[in-house]
Amino acid sequence: MRQNEIAEILNRPYSKELLARDLTRLAYVAKDGTPRNVPIAFVWNGEQIVMCTTTNAPKLHALRQNPMVALTIDTEVHPPKILLIRGRAELDVVEGIPDEYLQMNGSYEMTAEQRVEWEAEVRSLYQGMVRIVVTPTWVKLIDFEQTLPSAVEELVRERAERQSA
Repeated sequence: MRQNEIAEILNRPYSKELLARDLTRLAYVAKDGTPRNVPIAFVWNGEQIVMCTTTNAPKLHALRQNPMVALTIDTEVHPPKILLIRGRAELDVVEGIPDEYLQMNGSYEMTAEQRVEWEAEVRSLYQGMVRIVVTPTWVKLIDFEQTLPSAVEELVRERAERQSA
């Protein structure tokens, strides 16, 4: 997929809405060759999805072995809005707490006092973290208004052909 096509899809109103959410589902291949799909907090910085994890997270070993990932960001209402993203995970080990980690947890409902306590706990627990950075190489927005899953699009096309025959 070309970058201008990716940018056009990511700039649609529903995509922007989805990119402002808290959680994505990160799919990758584990070291044993089996698939994994884990929910993880993220931020969209305008060009990349940034997720943060502990330096000892099992997914890091797998991502170093095979950095190709798929992400799903969706809604819980009908009809759902779904943003599918594929890309390559780049791992960035950092000292302390990345700013993105503090940003991505900013939308949880906490009082100001809870936020201060949470951040103090985080800073005391983590000496460092790993930023998982994904630049989209393929995207698809499914909104069930203008876009459908490809298999459903095929069924709609086949039905139209039957009806016009």
